[in-house]
Amino acid sequence: MKAKDSIESSTWGRRGFLKTLGMGAAATALPRSLRAGTTSAAATKRLPNIILILTDDQGYGDLSCHGNPIARTPTLDRLHAESIRLTNFHVDPTCSPTRAALMTGRYSHRAGVWHTIIGRNFLSRDEVTMADVLKNSGYRTGLFGKWHLGCNYPFRPIDRGFDEWVGHGDGGTGTVSDYWGNDWMNDTYYRNGKWEKFRGFGNEIFFDEAMKFIESGKDQPFFVYLTPNLVHTPLHLPADWPKPYLDKGISPQEAYFYAAVERIDYDLGRLRRFLQRQGLAENTLLIFSTDNGGTGGCRLDGQEFPVGGWNAGMRGKKGSIYDGGHRTPCFIHWPAGGLQGGRDIHRLTAHIDLLPTLIQLCGLKQPDGVEFDGMSLAPLLRDASGKWPDRILLVESQRILVPEKWRKWTVMTDRWRLVNGKELYGIQADPGQKRDVAADHPQAVRTLREFYEALWPGLSHRDNDFSRTVIGSDRQAVIWLAAIDWVPTRGGAPVYQDSILAGIRSNGYWPVEIARDGEYELALRRWPAEVDRPITAPLPARMESDVTAPGGRPVTMAAGKAIPAVKARLAIADTDQTQAVAADARASTFKVRLKAGPASLQTWFLDDKGEELCGAYYVYARRLTA
Repeated sequence: MKAKDSIESSTWGRRGFLKTLGMGAAATALPRSLRAGTTSAAATKRLPNIILILTDDQGYGDLSCHGNPIARTPTLDRLHAESIRLTNFHVDPTCSPTRAALMTGRYSHRAGVWHTIIGRNFLSRDEVTMADVLKNSGYRTGLFGKWHLGCNYPFRPIDRGFDEWVGHGDGGTGTVSDYWGNDWMNDTYYRNGKWEKFRGFGNEIFFDEAMKFIESGKDQPFFVYLTPNLVHTPLHLPADWPKPYLDKGISPQEAYFYAAVERIDYDLGRLRRFLQRQGLAENTLLIFSTDNGGTGGCRLDGQEFPVGGWNAGMRGKKGSIYDGGHRTPCFIHWPAGGLQGGRDIHRLTAHIDLLPTLIQLCGLKQPDGVEFDGMSLAPLLRDASGKWPDRILLVESQRILVPEKWRKWTVMTDRWRLVNGKELYGIQADPGQKRDVAADHPQAVRTLREFYEALWPGLSHRDNDFSRTVIGSDRQAVIWLAAIDWVPTRGGAPVYQDSILAGIRSNGYWPVEIARDGEYELALRRWPAEVDRPITAPLPARMESDVTAPGGRPVTMAAGKAIPAVKARLAIADTDQTQAVAADARASTFKVRLKAGPASLQTWFLDDKGEELCGAYYVYARRLTA
């Protein structure tokens, strides 16, 4: 093999790649020579404000500035023209893992997040977040939109460094942990852990709340994490928004998708004009990215090659370990710091790099004891042609209860993509990943597999542990457990509210922690408290709505099925109790004495024969006495 074809010929040969490629403090420390300069906070009179926008399910190809012939994104096109663009920027293939890695600067698997449901989306309690770091450096911190890393203590945004939080239930609009009946218009959202009714369309609400937060204290530097649920399904929009796309003969699903993309662009325009009016545009570090590959703008065949729509020439989309699943836009714009003008950086970068980058650019306090997997991009942002080390990065798509080694992974370099340890693609020569060249480059395959082998133990050492919701803490008086988070024992975890309407026969347990010894009350419900219906009762269909679904019909909620529950059973720690369910009971309430410590909580609704119908989809738990 020729030297130029060998990975071993690079500066990170087989013996040295772990030390030099972003694994641990040695690779991520900030050299003294890089702590000041034209793009550092020292070049400004005060710390820069920071706005990080992360849209949902919008892929690299879903912008007109990236060649999409349908998308109308004039504001994003302008931001693209004015920003430094990371053209080889990678995230995880799905929502929660990306958000965990982005917040911590560490691989999502290492941070305890590798799924979007069943509690495997809860960010480990000992992880330090971007909000923690910024708050500790004097920033006001606010999150507006989707969190998806846990919505009970100790996983809520307000437990993880954010001063202000406005957003829907974990997972997004209409999920089992969202407020019942939310459909994008005039919904009820969390404000700092309490439900509040809002007027208007969800995306606008999140941008409006972000702007109110900025205006309420603009004399202090702020960090805004703005995470709209668009363009994630279900796509519920006012009927006139998709009409221009429908008039062009585009399918209803794609028309609604592109209308949602356009609405993101519209709200970004409102935000940028607001920053100009407030005199904040120059010293605001604005970052735009997305949480995984796209969904609605392209169609794939069985091998994940595009066969319709637009995907910027990439193979795969959301959930895929091919580039279309995890390569996303990333625009960085900070006029006062010299980060503007419109130029591309083609080196391999990732979401895990953003927190180390902000620490260096803004001169933030380094968190004690944290070893980042990412590395500061400040040298690249200053000089894309300057010295920069070769590196290797990992992408996974586990999405199971306990991760499995060798399951759905890609190791990346500037030149290579090794997919599942078998397929090798030269990404610069073959960006569509059409020609597997593993047989021609066996040494490259071996070296990249060795990287994965060496990385795995550090990622997986807590795979069998659970991030446990805490019951009985003074930080949250009532814990609201939803079935989307249970570990399934029968069927799967219900994700959307239509599963609750159908009364699906599934069950599971919640890994919890009891905060202290005492008497506790646990209320088992089929319907959430805001519905206020008996456990056994059906739910009438809801017909009224101000938004429409693809096809043009107003969004409705189907009728809920009755379940013939006559008994309820609760098992937690060493307690196992069964009691009758009254015909008109909204909840079956148990009072039990519990000892502090970890426990599993499981529930059952039983019929008159004692057979299991389903688990209680909702449990409300609180401590009564110490």
